[in-house]
Amino acid sequence: MSAREEILGRVRSALAAADPSLAPVPRGYRSVVPAGDVVELFAERLVDYRAELTRCTADTLPAALASALGDAGSVLVPDGFPWEVPGGVPDTGQSAAELDRLDAVVTLAALAIATTGTIVLDHGPGQGRRAVSLVPDRHVCVLRTDQIVPGVPQAVAALSPDRPQTWISGPSATSDIELNRVEGVHGPRTLHVLLVSS
Repeated sequence: MSAREEILGRVRSALAAADPSLAPVPRGYRSVVPAGDVVELFAERLVDYRAELTRCTADTLPAALASALGDAGSVLVPDGFPWEVPGGVPDTGQSAAELDRLDAVVTLAALAIATTGTIVLDHGPGQGRRAVSLVPDRHVCVLRTDQIVPGVPQAVAALSPDRPQTWISGPSATSDIELNRVEGVHGPRTLHVLLVSS
């Protein structure tokens, strides 16, 4: 008897002895739509991930964008990004090494998810290709409040499965075996979301 057969035999024996009156485990996903304001929930979860958040209006967005970029000297600007960016460098297909030498990237987002504090890029106009949101050390993302959906099921329903997607929940982070958090190992060290009231 192989180890696999032995383990499966034990599982079958345990299941045969299980109490049949126990309620069955429900199958299928049940969506829980949060009660209250999805914008506030998104903001709370985003900040909990150690991302930076600036609330602004369409009129104050250019100033908020300049402030979020700070002293960044070279900022990648994907095609279709609708605002002027100081130090803006167009995306010409730079290599990962060239992207790494840039100070920041600015993008739009396809949508955001309130329950998880996640922004989603589907790499449409103003969002750039996948590498641009993953390599530069600072990612500044412009998001309108009307782009926030309550949960993952609503996000999946709104996104096209034919488009590439990047789901971002805070700045890149990992932990070592001692659970010491390190940011910026697998992507941007800083995520700054400009939340534009609509």
